[in-house]
Amino acid sequence: MEAEFLDIDENGSWTAIYQDIRQQSCDLPCKVAKLPENKTRNRYRDVSPFDHSRIQLQLGANDYINASLIAVEEAQRKYILTQGPLPMTCGHFWEMIWEQRSRGVVMLNRVIEKGSIKCAQYWPQREEKDAIFEDTNFKVTFVSEDVKSYFTVRQLELENLCTGETREILHFHYTTWPDFGVPESPASFLNFLYKVRESGCLNSDQGPVVVHCSAGIGRSGTFCLVDTCLLLMSMRRDASSVRIQDVLLEMRRYRMGLIQTADQLRFSYLAVIEGAKYINGDETLQDSWKEISREEDDPPEFTPPLPPPPPPRDHTKADPFCSENHQVTRQIIHCLGSSQEPKLRKRVLPDGADQLDGHTSIPDDSPRVSTSPHHQQQQQQQQQQPQQQNGAEEPECPEQTGETHRMEDFPEPGTWSPFLTNVCLYTALALSAYACYRAYFH
Repeated sequence: MEAEFLDIDENGSWTAIYQDIRQQSCDLPCKVAKLPENKTRNRYRDVSPFDHSRIQLQLGANDYINASLIAVEEAQRKYILTQGPLPMTCGHFWEMIWEQRSRGVVMLNRVIEKGSIKCAQYWPQREEKDAIFEDTNFKVTFVSEDVKSYFTVRQLELENLCTGETREILHFHYTTWPDFGVPESPASFLNFLYKVRESGCLNSDQGPVVVHCSAGIGRSGTFCLVDTCLLLMSMRRDASSVRIQDVLLEMRRYRMGLIQTADQLRFSYLAVIEGAKYINGDETLQDSWKEISREEDDPPEFTPPLPPPPPPRDHTKADPFCSENHQVTRQIIHCLGSSQEPKLRKRVLPDGADQLDGHTSIPDDSPRVSTSPHHQQQQQQQQQQPQQQNGAEEPECPEQTGETHRMEDFPEPGTWSPFLTNVCLYTALALSAYACYRAYFH
């Protein structure tokens, strides 16, 4: 496997191999996910569970949840890969955990990433203590948490309010794995993986562990692929018989799109190669992984995302001060009765100026209506640009009432000489230009 990795690396063919895997992957039916009543339960329009492997809920009239059961028979390992819960599906998420008798949840994303909501806050935080999901009659209670530099392990209590029965749920939260990216190093990933293994949540005598990121295919697929390959290596006499690409293609028969990028495929190779050294008897590696990952360091502080940079400024569009001076100039010209007076028409913006914001590669998991002043300003500019470029309408003059005014609607200036008219006109233009210059550069 190491020789294969080096050969692919030297030839720079990771993208080609990844595209080949995508072409070989099965395209199986997922009709239930496409039903009208289930569309709102999907975070992404193009990530759906196959009909043959989808998890079916047992409570309520609708049994649908965007989750797939992946069973690796040889390794005796089962995973439930699912999307990050939506606000309306948090109760379904805990219902699934209860019905499948899962003991652990592996979360590989943060709630907010790059300014977008990737997952609902489906568990109670330390300050809240508990959360009740009335639609499915489950209660989740915060018990404790162990915060490391790049992951957090929480102990939660899941209670069935109908029966009063409670179960312990371990929540393993990887907090620094970027969307469409890879972990900091194979060492940090393997250190996290073995924490999950040591808890017993992956054992065959437990219900399938629930693994999710935002869509439940990229980071989640990487986690399950590496764990499965290492497990097969430890079980087979010939560890070299484990081919990562074949294992991935087999897992893709249960959930579409596992591993989202060529970089994630490359990282999977690196992690399996590193983990194989531990399987082959180098027991010091696990301590080395812990040291390299620096898990005892303080976790990084996640600051709110910065707003996007403002668009290039236009003296008469983006800057309200300049726009105001432009309107004042037009009023002066209007009062002077200049023969250059263009049409003035009241500008009426269409209703519904807000715009849904979404993910760029696949439809966003949580569409949001932005109401920030900056976003509204951008939208107004976008709506105004086609009109202004075509010369159809001009900025609204405060005194207008929506009707079109031409020169013939006003009496000819009798006391204004042409010379005085031109002097006033050019003076007004010069003052307006200077005001715009001051507003823009100072």
